[in-house]
Amino acid sequence: MNGDPRDRVDRLRRADPRRTPDEDPEGRIPPGQYLTTKFPVLTHGRTPKVSTDCWKLRVFGAVAEEVTWGWDAFNALPQVEITSDFHCVTRWSQLDNTWAGISISEVVNHIQILADARYVTVHAHGQYTTNLPLADLLDEEVLFAHSWNGKPLTPEHGGPMRLVVPKLYAWKSAKWVEALEFMTHDRRGFWEEAGYHDRGDPWKEQRFN
Repeated sequence: MNGDPRDRVDRLRRADPRRTPDEDPEGRIPPGQYLTTKFPVLTHGRTPKVSTDCWKLRVFGAVAEEVTWGWDAFNALPQVEITSDFHCVTRWSQLDNTWAGISISEVVNHIQILADARYVTVHAHGQYTTNLPLADLLDEEVLFAHSWNGKPLTPEHGGPMRLVVPKLYAWKSAKWVEALEFMTHDRRGFWEEAGYHDRGDPWKEQRFN
């Protein structure tokens, strides 16, 4: 998906929903969302092919010491499987996704976050960024995922590694993740600068700034 990202956000802001939201007897679908069993691909620009030989995760900023993992070292950390729902700002929701990878709690075990850190900028391939309050990053369901429903993530869905932040809209779950920058202040990322909400809570319909 190419072009000015602000145009895409403006079209979504002005668009009428394509269908009525699905019924939700279990209370799992946020307002204005509808269910899908597919895994839609939404990417601005070309899909990169990131080699595991070159992949690294860097942690820097408001931490006591910068840390960098290569692919093998990162995947040597304890692995988890987490099943969670996934909600896109374009109004689709997908329930019961099983992600496999490394939990954020495991990553935090290997770093020391400074006391004045309050926010995080997530950096991904192609100079993409998105911003998160620290509390949202540290949620127990957040992980760095290399697999989805038992299969390795394809490049189109962020493989070899993406961040998954299930309780916020899916653009916060950055594909092709490369770094976490801990910060004392907030800084808008790529889609936030284009008009998406700074936080993106689906249950509050925080789609736009």
